[in-house]
Amino acid sequence: MEIKIGDIVRLKKKHPCGSDQWQVIRVGADIGIKCQKCHRRVLLERGVFERRVKGFQSRGG
Repeated sequence: MEIKIGDIVRLKKKHPCGSDQWQVIRVGADIGIKCQKCHRRVLLERGVFERRVKGFQSRGG
């Protein structure tokens, strides 16, 4: 899966704040994502992230 900084992704499970949309803020062995509603930042291992992604809302540059 090709992931770029700035991508907006939808995850399978919703965040406790109610949002399921996240922005990719870091790419590497771990993927850093930020909730679009409450701006909480989370770091996920790449394999875990790829299993949880439901789809892309928009692609970043």
